[in-house]
Amino acid sequence: MICARARPLFSSPLAFAISTTKHSPIKLRFSRRSFSAVAMSSSTPPSQLIEHIVLFKVKDETDSTKISSMINGLNALVSLDQVLHIFAAPLHRLGSSAFAFTHVLHSRYGSKEDLTYYAAHPDHVRVVKEFVLPICDDIMAVDWIAHQVPTTIAPLPGSAAKLTLLKVKENLSDEAKTEITGVIKGLSEKFPGIDQITVGENFSPARAKGFSIASIAYFKDLGEMEAVDAQKELVNLQKDKVRDYVDSTIVVEFVVPSSSQPSSL
Repeated sequence: MICARARPLFSSPLAFAISTTKHSPIKLRFSRRSFSAVAMSSSTPPSQLIEHIVLFKVKDETDSTKISSMINGLNALVSLDQVLHIFAAPLHRLGSSAFAFTHVLHSRYGSKEDLTYYAAHPDHVRVVKEFVLPICDDIMAVDWIAHQVPTTIAPLPGSAAKLTLLKVKENLSDEAKTEITGVIKGLSEKFPGIDQITVGENFSPARAKGFSIASIAYFKDLGEMEAVDAQKELVNLQKDKVRDYVDSTIVVEFVVPSSSQPSSL
């Protein structure tokens, strides 16, 4: 994946709208239903896919039970009809010395309107206010329209993911941005170990700390991801194609947990 050193940036607080839509409150217990299952009434895939990523930095010395409550509360939001896929988990690896994120949330939606509904839903707002904000001292989020809809909306438990966020140089042309996304789109052909990959331009700039292009690649497991990373010559060749356009990069890796795994670090 494309990687460079990230520069320190001031964090931006997340803004949450309050919805008057009435739904029964979610219960914060670890459901046997997989939170990475597709919550759809039909097997018909969506015509487009909205990717939503949130990175959290949990405060040092936070009690593990509070971390569990945060993760379980976020994962329980799979019960919302608009959520196609969601999970929260600790990071496996953070490839940036400028940020100290500890956890990630990845969710998917069929439209921007569905993402807006999720963000404003009282259950989501309550989880954020009661379980996220009190224990986190840094949060950032990015949203993008996936360039393609993956065959599998919900990556399987045990899958490994690499999230790459790019902050491009100021006043970069649209042609250069298209070149960047084109290189990322082609990675799955050059690296067969990638099960699925999406890329797009962030449409929520207020929460993204200046990072404007995002991609997420899923692999069968950590071994497959590390095997791709080991192809250093080919990896560096892809980086060189866009290096002059990029100001800084955040790269994080994480694993899709199973319902039997513990929910805290």
